[in-house]
Amino acid sequence: MLTDTQRDRLNRFCAALVDQTAARVLISPQQDASGFWFGGGNLVEAEDGTFYLCGRYRNAGDSRTGLGAGERGLELAIYASHNRGGHFDKLLSFSKADLSYPGGEVLSIEGSALHFTADGVELFVSSEKADVYYPEYLHDFQKPGTGVWTIDVLKAPTVEGLRHATPTPLLRCDDPRFLHVKDPAVYKRAGGDLVLVFCTHPFNWSSSNSAYAVRPAGSDQFEPPVYDFFARGFTWDVAMSRITALLDVPRIGPFAQDGSHTLAFYDGGEALRQYEEHGKAVRRPRGYSCEEIGGVAVLDPARLSTEERLSLLFPSFVSPNGTGCSRYVDVLAAVDGYYVTWQQSQADLSQPLVMNFVGKEEAERILMRGA
Repeated sequence: MLTDTQRDRLNRFCAALVDQTAARVLISPQQDASGFWFGGGNLVEAEDGTFYLCGRYRNAGDSRTGLGAGERGLELAIYASHNRGGHFDKLLSFSKADLSYPGGEVLSIEGSALHFTADGVELFVSSEKADVYYPEYLHDFQKPGTGVWTIDVLKAPTVEGLRHATPTPLLRCDDPRFLHVKDPAVYKRAGGDLVLVFCTHPFNWSSSNSAYAVRPAGSDQFEPPVYDFFARGFTWDVAMSRITALLDVPRIGPFAQDGSHTLAFYDGGEALRQYEEHGKAVRRPRGYSCEEIGGVAVLDPARLSTEERLSLLFPSFVSPNGTGCSRYVDVLAAVDGYYVTWQQSQADLSQPLVMNFVGKEEAERILMRGA
């Protein structure tokens, strides 16, 4: 259990990282309107100091009525910055056709994650596949024109080389409780194990949950996924708890003596659908599919099954604009500080990718003294 001091310092630290008013727009969606956004990826730093950012452009469309209703997830893009995130230029672009392969026709591009390895770079990307089907006895639950979400990986010696890489199937689930797998996020344990965290949905789309798979250090294969390690909450996050980033807490101040702590940033909501509130109810962002709000929990990085929520009764991250949506938090821990990106609802209801930076000295001051 965290002490009161530890909880206070971590809450202050997270509020500084995901500062809704200090953030600046990094990548804008293709239209300033509801249903349009850019994000769902991550930011990584190469050995030469170049920043690479991946994410997908999503245009309005609703898979519940078939993707013919809109373009939905139409492009995966990779951007590069040579001035510590001051400016990004588009380096690569992948269409649905680019990410399709025999038996894996892409209907919609979803979340993605870049990861550097000793051999080059990996790009984990999730997508809705037209030719993946529900189990036969649940066939009636698959709506016409829709598919099933799976995760693929592309590998290349360089980021630029991903342009010619072939997507290879990585994660697919046939268990109806976790049928759809998407939105990968990467985390490197101190011992070198790679943890791939991802989101799951059951066949009936009644919730959004988190799972993970581990690739042990020195191995090129992932172990079987663990699907039930992060329970949904009881209040604002009762319907959704989708982890999007893991960040180790520096072992300083009140965190120096009692083991490792890892922050889990996650998207949550009270329901998967927007619903009408009672006229006399407290007005507040409640979160729903595509308009999630954000929370954070503390995990034991060695086991990942031990967690304590910091966002217990209410969300920690809510946009001051639009629907309040604040989601897909990612944190790059660099030598000079923390580069934080997330999708943030705007007054026009679009969701650009925004970024905030917290210097290393400021972060340590908060964790040490809390002021």
